[in-house]
Amino acid sequence: MTAVFRKTLVREFHVRSFEIVPDSASGWQVFEREDERVFHRQRYTDWHRVERAAMLLEQVVGDLLRDGWHELPTAG
Repeated sequence: MTAVFRKTLVREFHVRSFEIVPDSASGWQVFEREDERVFHRQRYTDWHRVERAAMLLEQVVGDLLRDGWHELPTAG
């Protein structure tokens, strides 16, 4: 499945990742992970909510980058 949104950030020995992927039940799953642990997961069926979730994740990623985190290149 092709991700709608995927970012991975690192700082020292810590990893934060953010992902929005299509769900098999005609929706999307939003994941936030920290050091391999999912600390937030949400399922949406409304595309407008997915767009809002992506905007919020962009803000979180921007804040982390300003705090010294570094983005890893995505595969593909």
